[in-house]
Amino acid sequence: MQTNNCQPSSLLKITIRLRPTEYSQKKRQTGMSTESPALPAPPPPPPLAPPHPTVLGSRKKKLYQAIAEGRSPIQGDHDEPRLLLRQREGSFRKDLQWALFNKYVPSLIQDGPQCGLVALWMAAQLLQPPVEVPMEQLVQMAIQRGYTTQGELFSAHHMALLAEEVCGCRAERLSGGMGGANSGHILRHLSAGLPVLIPYDEDFNHEPCLRSGHRAHWAVASGVVLGVARGSLEEGRFRADPALPWLLLPLDGPCWWGEGVEEAEEAYVLAKQGKSLRYQLWPLEALERSNSQLQEMDPQRAADGSPYVLPQGGVGAGLAGQVVLLHGHTDKHD
Repeated sequence: MQTNNCQPSSLLKITIRLRPTEYSQKKRQTGMSTESPALPAPPPPPPLAPPHPTVLGSRKKKLYQAIAEGRSPIQGDHDEPRLLLRQREGSFRKDLQWALFNKYVPSLIQDGPQCGLVALWMAAQLLQPPVEVPMEQLVQMAIQRGYTTQGELFSAHHMALLAEEVCGCRAERLSGGMGGANSGHILRHLSAGLPVLIPYDEDFNHEPCLRSGHRAHWAVASGVVLGVARGSLEEGRFRADPALPWLLLPLDGPCWWGEGVEEAEEAYVLAKQGKSLRYQLWPLEALERSNSQLQEMDPQRAADGSPYVLPQGGVGAGLAGQVVLLHGHTDKHD
């Protein structure tokens, strides 16, 4: 009798493999779910931080704006200029008699290419009476007159026209450079406490440089330090500064309308511009050289796709060798 080694058919284990589509159909037929268990929804993202404000809320802050934020200028006609002179005391010739004339001008930091308009705003504060005009209004007036599109001013003629309209004063535009006969006229104007608007090429430390107009910028001069031959000034009209005995200050105020200032052998201009709260002290000769060589717009700026207002003849015709002197409403010394 042979032994049967096969397993009974009832015990056979058969594995049936279904294709995915068949498996899905099978589950639907039996009421089984074909979907994976639902995952909880992710939490909503945190809210974005508010953007940092700018001076006028329109652009990202520039470095000079960030530096000025939270700081205050040093006020007073002679306070900050005296500090600058102390720092550079060794630069002044000992054989000359030095006198300081300055009328304090408030500071304003520019927002975008508004250096000329900011300089005009500051200059307006030196007139008698001071002219209070909001910066936004000044920008809009310049745009409406066709002098600018973004705040830039490449024309000393436009600067003079705008100054007369805004300030109600007489604006005198000098051409032919800051030397020669113009030099004495500018020095008398500054020693009398009246502002001068000066275009120049601005270096990275805000001082005058020679870049052919590629870094054209505006400053307002509010004072001057003069080195004259001893005995040239009326000594009875001056007093020695208590901190700097070699420096003379006018007795009757921060400025002086007397004679002798145009005979200065050396001169330093005290000025402010829209990228710093601080006064700048520049040799008149360096400022004269920078002012005279303004010839063309920075090629990169000219090609940046932004519209700019240029006078006929370009930057050279609009700015080179030109300054604007503002005469006050009651000024009788011009």
